[in-house]
Amino acid sequence: MKEKIHPQTFQATITCACGYESEALSTRGKSLHVEICSHCHPFYTGKQRFVDTAGRIDRFRKKYAQTSK
Repeated sequence: MKEKIHPQTFQATITCACGYESEALSTRGKSLHVEICSHCHPFYTGKQRFVDTAGRIDRFRKKYAQTSK
């Protein structure tokens, strides 16, 4: 293998917004913060939640309710 071409790796602690922490090798640094992980992602947990910001779902339903009739 050639020397001085590979990125430096760190033993990083990855912290999720839900509070879950894990350790992995990373080239980004020793501490990483993520918003979502496999312990809180709806695909892995089977739970789905809708975050309705400013009534967007309601506006969508009102807008397209007339076209479905």
